[in-house]
Amino acid sequence: MTVQVHHFINGEFVAGEGKTQIPVTNPADNSVIATLNVANDAEISQAIISAQAAFCHWRTVPVSERARLMLRYQHLLKQHHDELATILAQETGKTFEDARGDVWRGIEVVEHAANIASLMMGETVENVASGIDSYSIVQPLGVCFGITPFNFPAMIPLWMFPIAIACGNSFILKPSEQDPITPTRLAELFAEAGAPSGILQVLHGDKSVVERLINDPQVKTVSFVGSVAVGQQVYRQATEQLKRAQVFAGAKNHCVIMPDANKTQVINQLVGAAVGAAGQRCMAISVAVFVGQSYSWVEELRAALSKVTPGLWNDSNAAFGPLISPAAKVRVLRLIESGKAEGATCLLDGSAAVVTGYEQGNWVGPTLFTDVTTEMSLYREEIFGPVLCCLHVDTLDEAIALVNANPYGNGTSIFTASGAAAHQYQQQVEVGQVGINVPIPVPLPFFSFTGWKGSFYGDQHAYGKQAVRFYTETKTVTSRWFADDVVSSPNMTISLK
Repeated sequence: MTVQVHHFINGEFVAGEGKTQIPVTNPADNSVIATLNVANDAEISQAIISAQAAFCHWRTVPVSERARLMLRYQHLLKQHHDELATILAQETGKTFEDARGDVWRGIEVVEHAANIASLMMGETVENVASGIDSYSIVQPLGVCFGITPFNFPAMIPLWMFPIAIACGNSFILKPSEQDPITPTRLAELFAEAGAPSGILQVLHGDKSVVERLINDPQVKTVSFVGSVAVGQQVYRQATEQLKRAQVFAGAKNHCVIMPDANKTQVINQLVGAAVGAAGQRCMAISVAVFVGQSYSWVEELRAALSKVTPGLWNDSNAAFGPLISPAAKVRVLRLIESGKAEGATCLLDGSAAVVTGYEQGNWVGPTLFTDVTTEMSLYREEIFGPVLCCLHVDTLDEAIALVNANPYGNGTSIFTASGAAAHQYQQQVEVGQVGINVPIPVPLPFFSFTGWKGSFYGDQHAYGKQAVRFYTETKTVTSRWFADDVVSSPNMTISLK
């Protein structure tokens, strides 16, 4: 039985009357598990009007009350943690434990949003001139808009709307049409937490919904996580409308392995970082750069990768699930074949991977290449699959130069026993997030997610203090009160002399 995914407009869940319908499929066998109607223009307009009206009231609600909403919400999310993880795993194909992590990282951001009062504090300087004080206050912007991807349908929406709303804004979410059930459930729990009608709207659909919302003058900010091509288009369109935008796009994350690193730790960490979530993570390690003699570890890495296999979400022996769609599988297989054709050595080929009983699923097994060069498509393009490319350099300086020459700068890591090498790497590498003996350095919410170069377009990053700055504007007040003013009321007269 298929599910009808509903929009969430003005506090109500509605199937929608859009004429275009999109099927939602189970990536393990591509069977249809749900359908959604693409929001039409009337529904989009209704959501915008509702969001604007809600903002006008919500911005006046005391910050402590906004914080308490987030406390109630995180409590509900924790109560429904495994339920959310099950929904997420079934519609994305992620293993249950991976899905649990997706939900939990989102909960951490909601907890951070509950600290909104301290995050929105302004500044004061007394007597900037004789009898004059200056102070700044932080105020919300209005209707904010977020476009989220398929690979983290709980965490990334929770990156966005809780902080934006805690700041006093209203928010319209357009989740991925490939796994919309999880974000819809997030909205249900938000309403259950006591969120006023209109401060969160969820509209499902395609490119037409995104373009309509970006172009509407009531929408003040645009947040996006997704592919490079779409991200660049969203950023151009938003900034052409003179809107504030933060766009997280592609990645090509390198892990540098020094000869003095702990070999067992390196191999174990690389396996999980390369193929976890089927490699469908913007922080996945897709390039291993072996320095000097560490390149001799590649065969042991191959042996370790060969022991992990894909499987169903509830298979405790599965290391990861299927790719999200047949199109994603076609893209990954194309890049694997291009690597072979362009001269790379395929030590482990997962192209023919299948799961018994689910042969129609989007399966690709662990794949390992050596003899990869920076000119190959396998290296230049973001694979977004369980494929790891190995390169060899002689020195740390060469490794840093290689990473810095790459157009992307989302995340990177170095494995070493040398503090000096680690310090040099973190100082010189041109990447936003650096791990030292940590393969995937995704920061906790009190820091910001800080991709660089072609991985990010905009000025303020996600969650942390930068997200609060993104979703607010600073107003500076210069104040002077004359000493001979008199405050009067029917019952008293107070001289200020």
